[in-house]
Amino acid sequence: MITKEATPVAPAPQAADPAPPRPKKHQRAWDEVPRWHIYLPLSIYLVFTLIPFYWILLFALRPSGSTSLVPWPMTFDHFEKVWTERSFGTYFENSVLVGVATLVMTTLVALAGGYALARFNFKVKRAFMLGLLCSQFVPGALLLVPLFEIFAELQMINSLTSVIIAETVFQLPLSIILISNFIKNVPYSLEEAAWVDGCNRFTAFRIVVLPLLRPGLIAVGSFAFVHSWNHFLFALMFLNNQDKQTIPVGLNTLMGADSVDLGALAAGGIIAAVPVVIVFAFIQKWLITGFSAGAVKG
Repeated sequence: MITKEATPVAPAPQAADPAPPRPKKHQRAWDEVPRWHIYLPLSIYLVFTLIPFYWILLFALRPSGSTSLVPWPMTFDHFEKVWTERSFGTYFENSVLVGVATLVMTTLVALAGGYALARFNFKVKRAFMLGLLCSQFVPGALLLVPLFEIFAELQMINSLTSVIIAETVFQLPLSIILISNFIKNVPYSLEEAAWVDGCNRFTAFRIVVLPLLRPGLIAVGSFAFVHSWNHFLFALMFLNNQDKQTIPVGLNTLMGADSVDLGALAAGGIIAAVPVVIVFAFIQKWLITGFSAGAVKG
């Protein structure tokens, strides 16, 4: 029997590998902004920001009656005048007391209220949150008359305690919201693990949760301090004696009806601004982290 030998089939030709793409010259993407588009507006903004500060330093450091654009010869007579003759030393102490007390009270109450909103569910929770948000639309000037009546009945007029309570009440809504959102970002399982290890709720919060809230607490506390340091209306309305006034009211006394001592006013403004600048210089990292984390919905 004759068998027909199979004809070998030639393998199909393989497709040639695609040629590697030729390197293209670097081209700027359409969405990439040139550097000068960023630096030019920032430089203009920086100039307009620094000119007022330089003008304040100029009036505070140059002698009275001088019209020079350079503070030379330099003098500190204006600082000595406002600190001793205009009682800015007393104003400074009162402002520090009000600011620190407001910081502590706001942080403690906001910490308790924020934890309750973040960890507990109750019937009026949504209504309470809505009330906190709506209270931010109420200007502080509308609270002057009712607060004055309340403090007058309690015989707290002309007392720094009245200003501290008013500032704390004014700062609490926003502070509670920020702390609540910050606590929501802390995993609840961390507290549960502490409970399993034998801790009660307060101990678990103090050991586990509280160290993680440091940026939020710094943000809330610094915001409360700066606002109470710069606030003018509450101190003006609730404090009558000169030895009880704060720095914003003291600055207002430097402006007379017929004339203004620009040198003393500039020196007082620098005294008022230096503590705030120092606070922000040390806590700016924590401040940005705290506000950004507190703004995230948990």
